[in-house]
Amino acid sequence: MLTIKQITEDTDKVIRGLKKKHFANAEETIAQVLELNNKRRNAQGQLDNNLAEVNATSKAIGQLMKEGKKEEAETAKVRVAEIKEANKGIQAEMDQAAEDLQNLLYTIPNVPYEEVPEGASAEDNLVVKMGGMETELPKDALPHWELAKKYNLIDFDLGVKITGAGFPVYRGQGARLQRALINFFLDEARAAGYEEIMPPTVVNAASGYGTGQLPDKEGQMYHCNLDDLYLIPTAEVPVTNIYRDVILDEKQLPIKNCAYTECFRREAGSYGKDVRGLNRLHEFSKVELVRIDTPEHSRQSHQEMLDHVEGLLKKLELPYRILRLCGGDISFTAAICYDFEVYSEAQKRWLEVSSVSNFDTYQANRLKCRYRSSNKKIELCHTLNGSALALPRIVAALLENNQTPEGIRIPKALVPYCGFDMIK
Repeated sequence: MLTIKQITEDTDKVIRGLKKKHFANAEETIAQVLELNNKRRNAQGQLDNNLAEVNATSKAIGQLMKEGKKEEAETAKVRVAEIKEANKGIQAEMDQAAEDLQNLLYTIPNVPYEEVPEGASAEDNLVVKMGGMETELPKDALPHWELAKKYNLIDFDLGVKITGAGFPVYRGQGARLQRALINFFLDEARAAGYEEIMPPTVVNAASGYGTGQLPDKEGQMYHCNLDDLYLIPTAEVPVTNIYRDVILDEKQLPIKNCAYTECFRREAGSYGKDVRGLNRLHEFSKVELVRIDTPEHSRQSHQEMLDHVEGLLKKLELPYRILRLCGGDISFTAAICYDFEVYSEAQKRWLEVSSVSNFDTYQANRLKCRYRSSNKKIELCHTLNGSALALPRIVAALLENNQTPEGIRIPKALVPYCGFDMIK
């Protein structure tokens, strides 16, 4: 969440940023924040003044008793009792203001960086780069859901039987392709210096609040009501929460973690042709990159993550493009975000496969993730993450873009992981 310092010192900048994100009632909300903060500060000031008076009066009582001025001492005792009783109300007022302030801050999104383009929706995102090979498909090219059925790779109907729509069953070479991609992505991450983590796939509410999934995306998460636990929508949540309530040493930064997990998303309201097959699932596999860094180095870390994801798409020989998201399409918690999309030749559309974001201090403030700088000052870290990569749409694009009359060709980089170079 935004820091009080950020809001009080750069109020106009914060309001402009919130408007860029199309956050409704930005001025009114920030005015509420300032009002609650002043209320909390004034109450704290009263408590501090009262405490000083209590301390001074208590000392005076002892002196009065020594001097035999019992009546004056008793009057002073009454005054101390009155102050302590008044403090209960002031403390309650301060606690309520602090709670209201915290809850309000949870509802305010991060402020985007200046280079985030203006815009209201995905149509306004800025394409910054395109790459990959030209794809020529047979005239009778099939979409991936038909290829999956033809080659017995993925059984969507069986998934419906076992669980429901959006929970496919991978089998045979389809399952091996999934496992090959997971291992390929993890090996590439480790080679780039990321420590592999195997985290839980359920988290508590504190973890959801720490990375910003709660309360903003509560309706999109699967909730285990009995235990008040949530199935993770991404490994970002458990991995970043490793550093909740932690003070790191500057020498430890940047921290680079990667993790493979299953991910679970309700995707409420999703329907139509754009969700067919692997395009949008409730459960899917993903390898995630997470970095914890200093403010001075986080932009370089962000660029290194972008380069890493682009390198993966090049090795998979897929047509891709990189977009800088506009204010209206960027996530609630991100300060800047780039999406990677691969082109589905059979569907004639772009499929998002990765988002790489810098959250500035927004998550770190929620998490109380800090570091001790070389001058011993305690500062908030910057957090970053990115998919490297989400598997469903990668699989969809691989199947569609590599279909030939002889079968589906496997990119060279994946052959050692698959154990075959063609799906027949």
